[in-house]
Amino acid sequence: MARDDAARGGAWMWADACEMLARAERLHRQFFEPSRAASRLPAWQPPADVLETEREVLILVALPGVDPDAVEAAIEDGTLFVAGVRALPPELRGAAIHRMELPQGRFERRVPLPPGRYNAAVRRSFAEGCLLVRLEKAG
Repeated sequence: MARDDAARGGAWMWADACEMLARAERLHRQFFEPSRAASRLPAWQPPADVLETEREVLILVALPGVDPDAVEAAIEDGTLFVAGVRALPPELRGAAIHRMELPQGRFERRVPLPPGRYNAAVRRSFAEGCLLVRLEKAG
């Protein structure tokens, strides 16, 4: 009898866990819908790394599949501001989506910079799906 009660309890816990996972996946899909690209509100924030050497600060922002010409990057009050849109290429917009884990739509990211002074020139480039911003230290 105790074994049957344990089995029913285990099945209930399993069903509850599966329902929570399904709910989380529905929310994830809802948050990263491609239709959010039309909105001016950011749908996601790209991850970023900040590295410092003796002469410069390097900021790497992961932007896979983003057109480099469509990325805005500026220094504002000791913060690097990066914004743009990641959208499906036009030839894929009619495709059946079986899985979409890379976020779509408008993104924004504000990355606090290490304290210090930097030369006015902001050098930026794209490499392997990342925006690389180089800030030369002043003095």
